[in-house]
Amino acid sequence: KLDNAHDGATLEISKGKFGLRYLMVISSIFFLLFIVTYSDRLVYPDWRSMPEPFLMWINTLILLFTSIVFITVQSAAKKNQFENVKKRLLVVGGLSLAFLIGQLLVWMQLINLGYYVSNNPANAYFYVFTTLHGLHLLGGLIYWILTLKNVWKINDVVVRKAKHTVELCAIYWHFLLAVWIVLFGLMLFS
Repeated sequence: KLDNAHDGATLEISKGKFGLRYLMVISSIFFLLFIVTYSDRLVYPDWRSMPEPFLMWINTLILLFTSIVFITVQSAAKKNQFENVKKRLLVVGGLSLAFLIGQLLVWMQLINLGYYVSNNPANAYFYVFTTLHGLHLLGGLIYWILTLKNVWKINDVVVRKAKHTVELCAIYWHFLLAVWIVLFGLMLFS
């Protein structure tokens, strides 16, 4: 009888959170597989480490600041301060674009110095890692646009949905920061 005393639900989690967690697990596995191959490959004699342009540090700080701004966005959303949410989401978008532009500038700088994908495996991994991270960030920007649309048309009916999309978007951005720190640290110390 106790077994029948439930409504059939097994998880108390929204479809959005479940989907985001699924995406983050798949992405983590994907990045971990690349990290394993990176670690295996760097012991061969043809591996020549790339320089770490100072702009990479600036880009890392941009991502860190973006995550911090997202924390304030979440806080404002919980307090129903959606004018602040709108402004800060625009800051997040600007910082994210600055990061992507910064990464392209790093690529241009390295290419101008002769660090091409085909020169050695370290170069190839660098470009693959930064491309994959950039693509994930672009995917995040698509969801950021949807979040911004939800927040922009805020009314009593959509407040809960807006808060939920802000939370999901913030979680994803924090995930992107964590992935970047792991990748940047790996490239920095190898």
